[in-house]
Amino acid sequence: MKYIGAHVSASGGVENAPVNAHEIGAKAFALFTKNQRQWQSAPLTKSAISAFRENCEKLGYLPFQILPHDSYLINLGHPEKDGLEKSRIAFLDEMVRCEQLGLDRLNFHPGASLGKISDEDCLKRIADSVNLALDKTKGVIAVIENTAGQGSNLGYKFEHLRFIIDRVENQNRVGVCIDTCHAFAAGYDLSSETGFKEAFQSFDQIIGFRYLKGMHLNDAKKGLNSRVDRHDNLGKGLLGANVFQYIMQDPRFDNMPLILETPDETLWKDEIQMLYKMV
Repeated sequence: MKYIGAHVSASGGVENAPVNAHEIGAKAFALFTKNQRQWQSAPLTKSAISAFRENCEKLGYLPFQILPHDSYLINLGHPEKDGLEKSRIAFLDEMVRCEQLGLDRLNFHPGASLGKISDEDCLKRIADSVNLALDKTKGVIAVIENTAGQGSNLGYKFEHLRFIIDRVENQNRVGVCIDTCHAFAAGYDLSSETGFKEAFQSFDQIIGFRYLKGMHLNDAKKGLNSRVDRHDNLGKGLLGANVFQYIMQDPRFDNMPLILETPDETLWKDEIQMLYKMV
């Protein structure tokens, strides 16, 4: 079964996210569990945790249908000691929040070298950062998102994601989220049926579908191999609508959150309906 949704607002409290998802006909959703533009936020209150869990239960959202996203400030491969430590503390806090909310996965961008260390050293730091967070939490899977490869961001090659996975000590608590826009911008041509088949055959060989814990469904404002991360609404960008039909009709993408991060939120309800019609 397909579980389609969007990255909805948690403004006013995390407990509002499932309500906002339900209002647009979503069977899955993503959220920030804290302000993504700040390093520190007040801890989740017992009442907010309870209300979130109650709303999820009432509206039919189980943990596997929810893909929380960490703060964009976090860089788990930061080349400098202070920046790395700050990122690791913030990431652990995000993992703890997911644990408190009863969620089973946390989506994150791997990290960037900032041009100060080698790609390999940066990827090793990312894996070490994940291990530190997993050691101090239970049950939450660290879900690495592929990137567009903009600037010095790593994770734009499937091999980067595999490198990190191989160095995570608990293989049951690491996974991957594939963003269609990012993949296209990184050079994986998902726009044609042949390109789509080749890309996910490569994904299966290098990473394996057992690690796929969610997807971000976005069209792309920039072209193939542009290395530029600019999302567009479905069918309105250079990636095109065909890829979403391939995903909707492929059982390998069943039973995981398929999340819209398209820029025009007013279209989310229509986009969700459109995707379900493709199934």
